[in-house]
Amino acid sequence: MVATAQSESTRRDWWQWAVLAALIVFLYYDILARLTQQWIHDPNFSHGFFVPAFSAFVIWNERKRLAELEEKPSWWGAVFIALALCVLVVGVLGAELFLSRSSLVLLFGGLLIHFRGWIWFRALFFPWAFLFLMIPIPAIIFNQIAFPLQLLASKLASTSLALFGVPVLREGNVIHLPAMSLEVVEACSGIRSLMSLGTLAIIYGYFLESGVWRRVLLALGAIPIAVAANSLRIVGTGLLGQYWDPDKAQGFFHTFSGWLIFVMSLLLLFGLHGLLRLGERWLAARKERAAR
Repeated sequence: MVATAQSESTRRDWWQWAVLAALIVFLYYDILARLTQQWIHDPNFSHGFFVPAFSAFVIWNERKRLAELEEKPSWWGAVFIALALCVLVVGVLGAELFLSRSSLVLLFGGLLIHFRGWIWFRALFFPWAFLFLMIPIPAIIFNQIAFPLQLLASKLASTSLALFGVPVLREGNVIHLPAMSLEVVEACSGIRSLMSLGTLAIIYGYFLESGVWRRVLLALGAIPIAVAANSLRIVGTGLLGQYWDPDKAQGFFHTFSGWLIFVMSLLLLFGLHGLLRLGERWLAARKERAAR
C-alpha cells in the first residue's frame, strides 16, 4: 500500500511538472523561436546556443551536491513568478524583446525558489545568472557600447600604424592612409568578439580555475583582449593596403582576419591565465620567504 501511494504521488508530480512545462512552452514559444533565429542570423550573438547548454551541464555536474541539499520551498518564489509574468506582459505589449526574453530567466529563478527554496537558488545562482548572456542586449545599449569601442579601436590602430611609419589621418572612426581609407565599422569595433570571448572566458574559467577571483579576472580580461585584437586586425588591413593591394586588404584578408583575430584572442586569454597563475605562485613564494 505504501509503495502504491508513493507511485501515485510520483505520477502526480510528473503530471504537474508536465502541465507546468506545457504552460511555459505556450507562453514563450514565439519568444524562444525569434531568439533562436537571432542566434542563427546575427553573428553578434551566435554564442547564444552555448549558454543554455553550459548552464545545463553545470547543473548536471553539480547533481550529487544538489541531491544533498535540503528542500525548503518558499512563497517568495511566487512573488518572483508574478514579477516575471509582469515583465513578460510589459515586454510583449511594448515590443521590447529584451524584457520578454529576460522574463523567462526570472521565471526559472522564481520556480526554483518556490519549489526548492533559497538554498537551491544560491547553489544554482551561477548557471541561472549565466543564462542572461544568451539574451541579446537592447539595441540602444548595444549602440552605446559599440560606438565608443569603434573610436577606441580606430585610435589604437592609427597610433600603431604611425609607429610602423605609415602616414595616418584619423577623423572619428575613419582612418585615412595614402593608399586607402579605412572605416572602423561596428563589426570591427570589437563588440562582436567581446561578447563571444567574454562568454567563452567564463566557461573557460569554470573548467580550469577553482578560484573565484581568477575566474572574475579572466572574464574582465576579455574586454581589453577583444579591443586590442580587433585593433591589430585594423592595423594588419592598413599595412596590407598601404604596401600591397588595397582591394585584397579590404576583401579576403579583412574577412579571413576575423577568424585569425579570434584565435589570437583565445591565445591571449590563455596567456592571461598563465600570468595569473605565475603571479599567484610568485606571491605565495614571497609570503613564504617573508615568513622565514
